[in-house]
Amino acid sequence: MGFVRRNSLTLCFLLLMAGALAGQALAGLADYNERQTAEGASAASLGEYVTSAAYAVDVAENWQSEYLQFFLFIFLTVWLVQHGSPESKEPHKAGTESDEDQQVGRYAGEGSPEWARAGGLRGMLFSRSLGLVMGAFFLLSWGAQSVAGWAAYNSDRFARYEDAVSWGGYLAAPDFWSRTFQNWQSEFLAVASMVALSIYLRQRGSPESKPVGAPHGATGVEG
Repeated sequence: MGFVRRNSLTLCFLLLMAGALAGQALAGLADYNERQTAEGASAASLGEYVTSAAYAVDVAENWQSEYLQFFLFIFLTVWLVQHGSPESKEPHKAGTESDEDQQVGRYAGEGSPEWARAGGLRGMLFSRSLGLVMGAFFLLSWGAQSVAGWAAYNSDRFARYEDAVSWGGYLAAPDFWSRTFQNWQSEFLAVASMVALSIYLRQRGSPESKPVGAPHGATGVEG
């Protein structure tokens, strides 16, 4: 199999993301310039808009909510279960599981990663690396949202001849938390819907679904 075939899922979503970013830039520019015209200001070019705080904050606030969703899902599914969902492991496996179940240390197989064989700090970090990286991406993108949002917020204040606020002041402002919560609630709803609906609904051939003929009560079974 060629590189594209082996990595088609990742490549497809990266292309979709690039297309969505381009669409957001074009639609956002049109909306931004409509507001600029209404306020008697000059229109911005595409290059000016995509390098502006207004565009950056819209991108960052979506990225941080997505990474938060995966970060929480990765860690919470270690301990929490949903009977009948393929998104959950079986109730009796709740927790970090044994070294034998996880194939680490002396239970590692021939093809196991080197760090899975290692003990100590390396083994501990590798066994939690996915969640830790997702958490780091969340914090970085949330920080980027706060900085870009702060710049955009002060730009709007300058247009109204108001004084700028500090970064700390912006973090306490309703604008920051409104942007944050409006993304978080949609991500949490999407995950809850996926977990619950996958108990009773199927998608033939998808690893996110149980086999079509699997009982509704089957848990942790993927098609």
